[in-house]
Amino acid sequence: MLHVKSAKHTSGMKLWVSFDDGTSGEVDLTNRLKGSMFEPLTNPQFFSQLAVDPELETVVWPNGADLAPEFLKSHITKQ
Repeated sequence: MLHVKSAKHTSGMKLWVSFDDGTSGEVDLTNRLKGSMFEPLTNPQFFSQLAVDPELETVVWPNGADLAPEFLKSHITKQ
């Protein structure tokens, strides 16, 4: 099972993420998130509040939005 080790906001709707399998890279979520739960993430100030949940071991935001590690890894654009 894949887990996020660390994540940080880089710019806009982009983040740098590293996984427990050694993979890391930039994920651009621009135009990739649909639904009311993800609507607040279109605000860069809110998006930058991302964190890695120690229990879920994935990226989460204060409004309860989270993304599966597999989804994030499938959207890595730069390593």
